[in-house]
Amino acid sequence: MPSPTARAFAISDIHGHRDDLVRSLRSEGLIDASEHWSGGEDQLFVLGDLLDRGPDGIGVIRLVRRLQEEAPGQVHVLLGNHEVLALGMWLHPDEGYLPVWQRNGGIARDQAGLTPDDVAWLSRLPAMARIGSDLLVHSDTTAYLGWGRSVDAVNAHVTSLLTRADPGGVAEVWRGLAQRRRFVGAKGVEQAASLLAAYGGDRVVHGHSIVATLRGTTPGHGTLSYADGKALAIDGGRYDGGPLLLVDLSA
Repeated sequence: MPSPTARAFAISDIHGHRDDLVRSLRSEGLIDASEHWSGGEDQLFVLGDLLDRGPDGIGVIRLVRRLQEEAPGQVHVLLGNHEVLALGMWLHPDEGYLPVWQRNGGIARDQAGLTPDDVAWLSRLPAMARIGSDLLVHSDTTAYLGWGRSVDAVNAHVTSLLTRADPGGVAEVWRGLAQRRRFVGAKGVEQAASLLAAYGGDRVVHGHSIVATLRGTTPGHGTLSYADGKALAIDGGRYDGGPLLLVDLSA
């Protein structure tokens, strides 16, 4: 069991900005000057979208994978829609993913740098996690409800979809995770509550939709608590000139 003083952090939508990730992790003592885990019993949750749109998506993957090896059970990486798109490009290159990948900021060197081992790792990333009263996901969508009614069931089902031989599974996960903004508007509170009722917790912590787009402002803000406190948006919009936000969930 983690120490009662252990902290839990979440970060999302790094999009290849490895140097920013390193600075953020070092600022909280989670890695040392040599970029090795130094966070003790702290927990780190990376909520997807490691690659595309930025300078070094493969470098981000290499770093978080190594940190997972150094701190097993403490460094968690969730599946984002850009990981699904990379899988579609790799596993099903004749299924029309190229124009979608291009429109979504696909980076050729990221795709070329993936190895079969990376692809196997990406295919088995969990889609959601729980820590304390927080439900952690990449996308602000209710599509998760179609994949199971417990965290473990969703993760198992998504893995089964991504590892199917036919292309339909990857396409289904892509469509689900590409949705956004389900917790805003008149039904936003109700839809956030539906996820919490199914999977537990008091708050959905997500990336995917940039905080500024939810606020209706330009990038540059911190996190956004909304839907009557049932949702916390943490994507600062780094690829669009905003900050990369490392959020202390235990604060």
